[in-house]
Amino acid sequence: MSWVPRLHPHECPQRRRPRGITSGRLAHLVTLNPDGSPQVSVVWVGLDGDEIVSGHLDDRQKLRNVRRDPRVVLSLDTGVVNAMGLGEYLVVRGTGRVTEGGAAALLQRLAHVYLGPNVTFPPGTDHPPGMILRIRPERIGGVGPWAGS
Repeated sequence: MSWVPRLHPHECPQRRRPRGITSGRLAHLVTLNPDGSPQVSVVWVGLDGDEIVSGHLDDRQKLRNVRRDPRVVLSLDTGVVNAMGLGEYLVVRGTGRVTEGGAAALLQRLAHVYLGPNVTFPPGTDHPPGMILRIRPERIGGVGPWAGS
C-alpha cells in the first residue's frame, strides 16, 4: 500500500489516509540511541508529498540518532473515537533522513495548524537554517481504517 493514496481519501475504498498527521495532534517520535536504547521526543508533524516532516532549529539527539541509524517510529493519538468506542491512533514505522535548511518556514506552516492561523512561530526574524526530518513511511499500524485487519 502506498503511504499517500493517489486517489482522494474518499475515493479509496479499502483504506483511508490516516487521520492525525495534518490535524495538529502531537506526535511521539522514537529514534535509537547509540547504545540501542529508545529516545522519544514529542514533535509537530506535517506532510510533504509522501513524507512526514518535522522542523528543528537546533541539532538535537533525535537528529543525530537518525543520521546514524535511520529507523524511526512515529505514533500519535488521532483524537477520534471509533464506533466500538476505541480511540484511534496511528503508528508509522519508517526511514528518516535529515535535510539542511528550511526549518523556520516549515515550523511557521505547522504553527498555523498547531497554534492558530494568526500565530508567528518561531518568534523573531533571525532564525538559523535548521533542519527538516523527513520520514518515509514503510509500515502503518494502530487502530483506525488504515490499520491491517
